[in-house]
Amino acid sequence: MALRLPLSTLLSQALVAFTIEFDNEAEHRLPHRTTSHGRTTGPGPTAWLVSMNMYLNCLQHVPEQGIRLSEMRRLAHTETNLNGMMRWGYIYLAPDPNDPRPKPPKSEWMVYSKPGGRLAQQIWQPLLPAIEDRWRQRFGPAAIDQLRQTLIQIASKLDPGLPDCMPMVGYGLYSEPVKSRLKKCLYNTDTADVTDYDKLPLPALLSRVLLTWALEFENESSVSLGISANVLRVLDEKPTPIRDLPDRTGTSAEQVSIATGWLSRHGFAVIQPAPPPDRGKQIRLNEKGLLAQESARKLQINIEKRWQTRFGQDVLANLRAQLTPIVKDGSAENSPLFAGLQPYPDGWRASVKTPQRLPHYPLVSHRGGFPDGS
Repeated sequence: MALRLPLSTLLSQALVAFTIEFDNEAEHRLPHRTTSHGRTTGPGPTAWLVSMNMYLNCLQHVPEQGIRLSEMRRLAHTETNLNGMMRWGYIYLAPDPNDPRPKPPKSEWMVYSKPGGRLAQQIWQPLLPAIEDRWRQRFGPAAIDQLRQTLIQIASKLDPGLPDCMPMVGYGLYSEPVKSRLKKCLYNTDTADVTDYDKLPLPALLSRVLLTWALEFENESSVSLGISANVLRVLDEKPTPIRDLPDRTGTSAEQVSIATGWLSRHGFAVIQPAPPPDRGKQIRLNEKGLLAQESARKLQINIEKRWQTRFGQDVLANLRAQLTPIVKDGSAENSPLFAGLQPYPDGWRASVKTPQRLPHYPLVSHRGGFPDGS
């Protein structure tokens, strides 16, 4: 590889690839509905198609007998798109029949899974170990076991209140909502669940380590890791057509639009019409943007040095050595991750342009939790 990728990029691309492989298999097995493809054939309840993240931040915490909304949030340690999950046919809310109060607050209402949600739970839950087993076959059992152990070494020393998935990004594609929720003590250290890290699925371990890195980065950076690692990284002082950025970043056009708009509004870049005969708009970095780009590069290096001190130089070296042959440069041409990303012919990803690279940071949106912002 021409460049040494930041550890956050290696973690991100492994996590995004696992999620897409999970999503493709879930879509193949689960009766569902989508805007472009309509309803799948066959009997049974159908819910709107969403990504693995919506299982991890919501449905995995909803038992058959239901759960208080406040308790579901405490277990998830992050927000779900509650209105979306109800509208999409996975869950519903109702007052607790055992609550004597005439108007209990909504946080004390019960969350129940709908028939489509219960079916999704049955299909999604065994898929986590199933995809991990595929990785063991593809990359070798020893490689995945060693990666898991290194991630556990790090994750077990992090805040146990971190979620098992990446949060939905907020304004400016920040991971700040999770940080704010932890500050508000929705995670209570006195009553915290004891985490058995050996039982956490691989994406949960990747997410906890990656999110901690992102929060540290964003605590010192003027630009979020979501924007910095994806869009800011590929720009320079020469104008770049905005329409080219989804291909160059591996992220959706919607997230590119959010990122370029934010960079322009906050004075890091200039958006201007493309000169004739080209159409559309183009973006270029100004001096402030170039400085932010260089600062982000240096901050990534500094965080890795800090983590070498915090967790051990050997641990960080092992993590990089274990992720590098799996990820390589994150491109369709060179990365072994793409071996598992071929969608089924009837899947929605088969009907859109095949990505040529993976994002350098997952952009989980409220629109369904897909890791590339789709």
